[in-house]
Amino acid sequence: MSTLHIVDHPMIQHKLTIMRDKHTTTKDFRELLNEISLLLGYEVTRDFPLEDCEVETPLQHYVGKMVSGKKVAIVPILRAGLGMVDGLLKLMPVAKVGHIGLYRDATTHNPVFYYCKLPKDIEQRFVIITDPMLATGGSACDAVEKVKSYGCTNIRIMCLVAAPEGIARVQREHPDVDIYTAALDDCLNENAYILPGLGDAGDRIFGTK
Repeated sequence: MSTLHIVDHPMIQHKLTIMRDKHTTTKDFRELLNEISLLLGYEVTRDFPLEDCEVETPLQHYVGKMVSGKKVAIVPILRAGLGMVDGLLKLMPVAKVGHIGLYRDATTHNPVFYYCKLPKDIEQRFVIITDPMLATGGSACDAVEKVKSYGCTNIRIMCLVAAPEGIARVQREHPDVDIYTAALDDCLNENAYILPGLGDAGDRIFGTK
């Protein structure tokens, strides 16, 4: 069974509350998402292996630690997942970025696939799939299935808020994929939006609300 990690650091919760406010501007929403993504990135990468590294400080020889051979790919689900990429790139500037295009059908609420572009060596990389909202879990599961079809075996999902329904679906369909979120919300409404949620993340990121 995949593990759900709720990253409830006080600064994340503070910033997330501001993001939930319907009066928060597009500029502030985008900047806060960037900041939270950076903070979530610390937890997503917490168990990366380390190796010894010898350096000379200004005073003496020193054996420190550096991340051991972890090549990373950040794969946002278009379009809202793009808002989480810059924060992760600040933490891991050499990571490569792929893109998966999915949109939700307004009637069925099911994801519709329309685009995929991934690094050529994606199967060798630790993959972080980003999307601010894990609602029904349909888009997340389809994205995981797509990267698995390229041979990826080390995959994690990073989101801002998640609904129990979406978590249950990911854990059922992809028990080998851990989920990292800043908040576990209550439920989905009749239109499959997360409650209390924060509205349509894509609209709020890009000012199309």
